[in-house]
Amino acid sequence: MKLATVLVVFQGYCASSHAFVAHNAPQGRQHQGTSTLYSTEAAVEETNPRLLGLALMLDDGTRKSHSMAENTQFVTGFFKGLASRDSYRALITSLFFVYDRMEKEMDNTGEDRVQAMDYAALRRLPPLKKDMDFFYGSDWEGKIQPSPAAAAYVARIQEIAETKPYLLVAHQYTRYLGDLFGGQMMGGMASRSLDLANGDGTAFYNFEDIPSANNFITEWYESLNALDLTNEQKEEIVDEANMVFALNIDLLQELEGSPVKAMLTLAIKGLKKKLGFA
Repeated sequence: MKLATVLVVFQGYCASSHAFVAHNAPQGRQHQGTSTLYSTEAAVEETNPRLLGLALMLDDGTRKSHSMAENTQFVTGFFKGLASRDSYRALITSLFFVYDRMEKEMDNTGEDRVQAMDYAALRRLPPLKKDMDFFYGSDWEGKIQPSPAAAAYVARIQEIAETKPYLLVAHQYTRYLGDLFGGQMMGGMASRSLDLANGDGTAFYNFEDIPSANNFITEWYESLNALDLTNEQKEEIVDEANMVFALNIDLLQELEGSPVKAMLTLAIKGLKKKLGFA
């Protein structure tokens, strides 16, 4: 697997440029499975919602602001997480703290624009808890604490939830859509690199209630564009999305591990598979 190829894909993942929740939320606050979002045959409207409104502002604003150096940091950081089970476990642990705080704030907020973008199928806390069970055992809650980068990430979520809760839309956009877009690829790489079988340790990357990511993405963007926001608020959301990207880089860069080792492991396993040895 060439680094340049992976970088292109991850650029889409980082900025959520291609992609597109019901745990502990009050009844009726989240979108449920009756929506056409879950239909594999949902019709795609003639006008692409990604080319309009806030969706365009976010895709365009986040993509342009990310330098090649930043995107390379993101990619190498993720491969550091694949260097060993310990590194990957540390990544999943940090993501648990981030999603735990984000989804609790989504549950608690009275901000209707955040609630409008909250879909049960996107929620990541339940699968993250499965991964924590796998890596730490059933008593994992007493064994973990946030890393410095995870603590900073959580603090930012708490800050905006208290001061400008509509900025949580930027976190929903960057985290959920990026994880949905890159989930299948990254979950597969983690499984192959770390010999994780039967979905063990990779539940986070499995969006089992979304059979068609493309259909889901299209309608999610339509909902995004329908939010009642001022131009100033939209610009703030774009700025916040870029901050989320930086916070995510910090999560990845603090991991211990060799990205080269992970890439070589994947390359060797891919070659063995092609040769019929795996």
